Amino acid sequence: MLRFAPSPTGDMHIGNLRVAIFNYMIAKQRDVNFIVRIEDTDKEQNITGKDTEFMEILEKFALPHDSVMHQSENLHLHQTLAIRLLKEKKAFVCTCKDTESSERYSGHCRAMGAAELAKLKEEKTPFVIRIKKPESNIIYQDLFNGEMSATPDEVDSFVILREDSTPTDLFASACDDMISGITLIIRGEEHLFNTPKQEQIKTLFGYDQQTEYAHLPILLDTDETHTVKWLFEQGFIPDAIANYLIALGNQTPKEIFTMPEAIEWFDLTKLSKSPVKFDIDRLRFINREHLKMMDDKPLSSLFGFADEAIGKLAKVYLEEASTINELEAKIRPIFKPKDFNGEWGEQMKVISDVIFNAPMINTYDAFESYIRKETGLSGENFLKPLRYLLTGTGNGPELSDIYPYIKSYILEVAS
Repeated sequence: MLRFAPSPTGDMHIGNLRVAIFNYMIAKQRDVNFIVRIEDTDKEQNITGKDTEFMEILEKFALPHDSVMHQSENLHLHQTLAIRLLKEKKAFVCTCKDTESSERYSGHCRAMGAAELAKLKEEKTPFVIRIKKPESNIIYQDLFNGEMSATPDEVDSFVILREDSTPTDLFASACDDMISGITLIIRGEEHLFNTPKQEQIKTLFGYDQQTEYAHLPILLDTDETHTVKWLFEQGFIPDAIANYLIALGNQTPKEIFTMPEAIEWFDLTKLSKSPVKFDIDRLRFINREHLKMMDDKPLSSLFGFADEAIGKLAKVYLEEASTINELEAKIRPIFKPKDFNGEWGEQMKVISDVIFNAPMINTYDAFESYIRKETGLSGENFLKPLRYLLTGTGNGPELSDIYPYIKSYILEVAS
């Protein structure tokens, strides 16, 4: 069982998406369930609607899940488990101030157990529940970092239940991992600090199922705007983004591939153990290649059409464009009303009038020959206004490459 556990406290970053993709692919390879757990215990930080947005992103990337849950659904269970540790003298109540401080705990309240709980509640004295510090080092194996060890002081007596009786993130996460039977945890290297604490929680509950860990090396990206939502807004497509993230820090059998293909050969152990850097230019190249691979009709739908010809037209422009946005900037001017007031406006109007009275002409050479003859225009006075009329711009691919795909729309184009 593998899980993807995002917190709905902000937009999904590309590093989070990479974690989701790897968890999904390994689950498919092992033929085990892949679950999504929305870690929403931090009520003050949660952003309404982010959980729905996350699920929509997973759907766009074709990452189907076997189940989805909100961590807050297990609130009562988390509280019950915390009280159980308290009764078993594996945790204690604490009334110290600054309970969320990163400083090492003083140990002031470590003798306060379940007997004091009722009194504190009756007196309405604020308290938290802390887990008891381990007596020996916590040792676990990590795929990328080898054997890891944390001393009792590094683990410390950390808070598992806050003053408002909600569980801390790491306690809820450890409990839910046990409940769900998670066998492999793939997540970012920034979570290494939490792992020995979660291992301590499992040990105190007598949980004996071994958990594998794979803390992915850091994805170096100093630009916080590089979220999945931002990539979509820039015109990158899911297949290309997935291709890029799977290939990042990896030796792949080929450069351009789909996720179903990658599932056949992906090996988590072969990923680079060093930090990897996000390269937007590399993503642009991969995006262009995936746009080239798209079927023509679906590609045309990205621009509001349902016509293979427009898909083929878009691919003509892929020599100078890499994203949907860049393609749209090339294609939209073709179908927009033309400006007949500019430098070439007079000649454009003459050509337009001829086109509106012309028969349907299949080939560009015949089309050009007909327009030249009927207008009497030649040289720059013909080619420049013709290009502006057919494309809305003064440069671009050869008109002979474009005409076959716009001839069915020629009256709309030339108006």
